[in-house]
Amino acid sequence: DSTNPGLVPDGAGEAEVAAYVADAMRDLGLDVEVWSPEPGRPNVVGVWPGTGEGRSLMLNAHTDTVGVEGMADPFTPRVEDGRMYGRGTQDMKGSLAAQLAAVRALQAAGVELAGDVLVAAVIDEEHKSRGTEAVVERVDADGAIVTEPTDLKLALAHKGFAWVDVETRGRAAHGSRPDEGVDANMHMGRVLARLDRLEQALRRRDEHRLVGAPSLHAAQIEGGTASSVYAAHCRLRVERRTVPGETAEEARREVQSILDAVADDAPAVDASSTLAFSRRPFEAAADSAIATAARAGGRAAMGHAPPDAGQTFWTDAALLAEAGTETVVLGPVGEGLHTTEEWVDLDSVVQLAEILARTAHRYCTA
Repeated sequence: DSTNPGLVPDGAGEAEVAAYVADAMRDLGLDVEVWSPEPGRPNVVGVWPGTGEGRSLMLNAHTDTVGVEGMADPFTPRVEDGRMYGRGTQDMKGSLAAQLAAVRALQAAGVELAGDVLVAAVIDEEHKSRGTEAVVERVDADGAIVTEPTDLKLALAHKGFAWVDVETRGRAAHGSRPDEGVDANMHMGRVLARLDRLEQALRRRDEHRLVGAPSLHAAQIEGGTASSVYAAHCRLRVERRTVPGETAEEARREVQSILDAVADDAPAVDASSTLAFSRRPFEAAADSAIATAARAGGRAAMGHAPPDAGQTFWTDAALLAEAGTETVVLGPVGEGLHTTEEWVDLDSVVQLAEILARTAHRYCTA
């Protein structure tokens, strides 16, 4: 159980799985560093040193999971028809197992690499990615593979996101005194109607070749204090999914332009927007050294190169790329991401391990 406590207040956190992974890395003879970006929530990074003459490669997986509401027995793995079921199997402990197996395979083959291979098991990707944020501050690598599940496709891009908070302000009064009250909830209704039109317009925009069109949704809304009281405040969180080339501030300005238009139509409306949190989209060069090595590794392992693809979800790849590490995303086959029935295909985990090993052999000896 490594449920992220940032998502679930009583979540167990990553400490137990981090200790297990650190022991597994030491058994492989890796140089292991453990530290906690958040209290009681350790990152683990193991390094298999090369000779110092080649490029270094980081294999990156997160150890936290989302919650388990609605799951009868989430942490007892069940294997049926080549699939392992349970929380975290696909997202993404199967990937972490493949990373460790890749290093073991290279060692068993007697391979000596010129560059270091780093295995990073990081916290908090499911919430605010404090784990990889901390990794890029103290660990440098030339290339990286984030092993989020991609069905063994080579993801060269994914969407980002921006959380934009909107507040409409009214004036509290008893429901029997309409001349005194100003209804912030009604004002938010005007905003929501225009946001719905914006969402439809976003879907009609020219799509990014790998990740599609941007989108938004009204994620959370809260307003009012009692049935017989005009709402003095209404608060809305909008999530805007951004595509490569867009910025979070541009997304916030789109929302603010809606508030300005509502105020022009109804001067009594008092509304504002703030950017609460954001993550950039990710896009890698198709001809980068790490993408080329991953295709070659996939071809050697599977008989064909993994096809180029994009993902709609966000990953820590964006943070690594922003730090100057050339990065791709490549992970196993599975289904049930964040649902009550999550599984990973075990043969694809084995294939992933071989792809990672062969990719490291090519990339770290160049």
